[in-house]
Amino acid sequence: MLTARDQLFASHDEFRKLAIEHTLYEKRLDSLTEKRYLTDDEKLEEVRLKKLKLRLKDQMENIQRQYLQQPQQTR
Repeated sequence: MLTARDQLFASHDEFRKLAIEHTLYEKRLDSLTEKRYLTDDEKLEEVRLKKLKLRLKDQMENIQRQYLQQPQQTR
């Protein structure tokens, strides 16, 4: 059985766009954390990416909350 997140990813364009963007930010953050030292620009980028990722996560959770509040028949 698919989770609400999986169902939204398959059927909700905005949710899918946010999830893909979130994954891209996560991959870039991973590449930054693999470095031993970060330049000042990379440190700023890291902070910016963390904030963007959090904003996307909040948006995705809002969509998921609205989805789960819908009556079962309309899903």
